[in-house]
Amino acid sequence: MTKLSIRSYLVMLMLAVLGGCSAADDASSVEVSGAAEALSHAAPEVPAVLAVPAGNRLAFFLDAEGLQIYECRTSATAPSGYAWTLLAPDADLFKPNGRIAGTHYAGPTWEYLDGSTVVGARVASYVADPASIPWLLLSAASHAGTGKMSKVSFIHRLETAGGLAPSTGCDADHLGAQSSIAYTATYYFYEPKPVCSR
Repeated sequence: MTKLSIRSYLVMLMLAVLGGCSAADDASSVEVSGAAEALSHAAPEVPAVLAVPAGNRLAFFLDAEGLQIYECRTSATAPSGYAWTLLAPDADLFKPNGRIAGTHYAGPTWEYLDGSTVVGARVASYVADPASIPWLLLSAASHAGTGKMSKVSFIHRLETAGGLAPSTGCDADHLGAQSSIAYTATYYFYEPKPVCSR
């Protein structure tokens, strides 16, 4: 099988798996690496509360490794009157092959290497592991750029490890102090399904 036919086969298989419209997509514009990336991980099974609305499909996923940064602030709900509050994530994003893909920072914002960004808004959360930050479903609140993140509609934060706020150390003497906690997660990015014309 030639390189071109292998490429075409991967693209067609990717479109079939993701429910795309082969008549509406130009197979020659899809890179083999993108097809392999999409095929390497099916849409994850999640609790019902985190279900992505119908009409969206998994587009790609990225692994994250970095920090959850907290600040000690006053709190009306904490018994002591003080609590660690999330300031921002600070993480690197990686492709399935381990190469750097972008960054994740305050917003929460995901930025791809092509400069495109998506800012998420929390829809729902689920505690899968009490020792780690929760899994999340987020909707896209805004975009910038015309690259990989420009069509993202929903985001899952899954497979989390670590990242929880400290359980102690936030009081009047430490007001404004910051604490950076290591975490890892996988972010799944969804896009609207293409509309097929028959």
